[in-house]
Amino acid sequence: MTGILRCAIINLLFAGTVMAQGGPDYSWDHLPSIARPVFPKDTFSIISYGAVPDGITLNTKAIDEAIADCSRKGGGVVLVPQGLWSTGPIVLRSHVNLHIDRAAILQFTSDFDQYPIVAGNWEGHPAARCQSPLSGTDLEDIAITGGGIIDGNGDAWRWIAKDRLTEGEWRARVASGGVVTEDGKTWFPSASSLKGYKTKDAGVLKPGMSTDDFKDIRDFLRPNLLVLTHCTRVLLDGPTFQNSPAWCLHTLLCEDLSVHDVHVRNPWNAANGDGIDVESCKNVLVENSTFDAGDDGICVKSGRDEEGRKRGRPTENMIVRNDIVYRAHGGFVIGSEMSGGARNIFVYDCSFIGTDIGLRFKTVRGRGGVVEKIYVRNISMRNIVHQAIFLDMYYFAKPPSIADVYSGVVKADVPPVTEGTPGFRDIHISNIVCDGAEEGIFVRGLPEMNISDIYLDNMVLKAAKGAELAEAQRVHLANIRLVTSDTDPVIYVENSSQLTFDHIGYNKGAALLFSINGDKSSDIKVTATDGSQAVRKAVFQFGAAEQTLQLN
Repeated sequence: MTGILRCAIINLLFAGTVMAQGGPDYSWDHLPSIARPVFPKDTFSIISYGAVPDGITLNTKAIDEAIADCSRKGGGVVLVPQGLWSTGPIVLRSHVNLHIDRAAILQFTSDFDQYPIVAGNWEGHPAARCQSPLSGTDLEDIAITGGGIIDGNGDAWRWIAKDRLTEGEWRARVASGGVVTEDGKTWFPSASSLKGYKTKDAGVLKPGMSTDDFKDIRDFLRPNLLVLTHCTRVLLDGPTFQNSPAWCLHTLLCEDLSVHDVHVRNPWNAANGDGIDVESCKNVLVENSTFDAGDDGICVKSGRDEEGRKRGRPTENMIVRNDIVYRAHGGFVIGSEMSGGARNIFVYDCSFIGTDIGLRFKTVRGRGGVVEKIYVRNISMRNIVHQAIFLDMYYFAKPPSIADVYSGVVKADVPPVTEGTPGFRDIHISNIVCDGAEEGIFVRGLPEMNISDIYLDNMVLKAAKGAELAEAQRVHLANIRLVTSDTDPVIYVENSSQLTFDHIGYNKGAALLFSINGDKSSDIKVTATDGSQAVRKAVFQFGAAEQTLQLN
């Protein structure tokens, strides 16, 4: 990092105060409060119930009896002491703190027969899934604590493509059993898993169906390592959760959830290997934790499409702080299953290193739901593969190019606004430093529902490309330093209005500062920015008028 860039970082990093508009009066000085569970001091060691730490004996029954006895007697600590403990699925109960000793490994078996098919939830839909290694429903005052390791044996469940392994790893995987697709490109753990992969809507529980309807694709229905549903006062403190068959931690419809000093590790090539997915939860704290995931790192969800809208439960009143995310599809993520909405979320003092995207907000037509009152500050990023800041309403979809629409090759796609139209608004992001990315800022709304009221300030973004704003309204950028290798243009605008750019820094000698595109672009104001440092200040294309831009 150059001395100039370092000085710019020091000058730009300062704290501000942001007030939420409407609803609870949350601010940086008044954050949501999260209640924690309290447990009696009574301790129930699984050894007392016949558990054997030889890595061979299946201790499911002994652990279950210890948990049941603890809960029945008013609660306390169920101790998993030093040793390697093999087990099948564990079901938590109210008032129980499952404590994994620092020297303990809780190893879930790779015997699929131990995991019956149950009615659950997957990516926002009711779904048949194999029972999770750790689960709990309709509980209160529960915890998983201690510094030990909880391993989901996910390698046994997950399919994987040949190009995501070394030659040696591929040979070992094929030699372990399972089946390889006819084209020789993908390994599956069994024929049942491959059949499920080829089945449309595999696992989706439709009206009139039961879990028995999915027996022939059971191996495909990979469980999440931990699933907690409708639980109140939950604490995860200290353990390492790793090697999940699918998502690592999934909390659904929970209230007062605290995640502290947790380590989540999934292989980088793990299919659906999310770190933590907080879905339709209220009052949440994720702090001092580390995530290294095969998919999104820290992810906020609230149900998918019509079912998520009917549920109508946003994830709200959430704090994410002092966390580190290594390899992941996104460091902090909202969506794409956010049909119940997300609001009152505070993210600060986090580091993302090597993630595909830093701050990743994603949705698509049909989801519905509103993401609003999101406050992010003090984020450090390094070696981001794609965008540092990414807000996109075309997730897994592709809009027609403005050139094709303008020339009449295709018609503009502007459907009416319905309950399935999603919304991103009232989002505040400040004090961001990114050293290395494909692009600094990417904001893309829908023509029928622009992304709106976005406030970006106090940033140093070192990236190949600068900023791109499309179908956006009332976006405000202030004190942004764009250190880019591609300066044609530094800032791209498409069919966006009421934009303000204040104190924008960029490379001296940049080929083009602004590219303004589309006849819907209007009211773009630039202040305290030296346009003379660019070879060309602005170009106007595809119906954009020169009076659109006010550049002093």
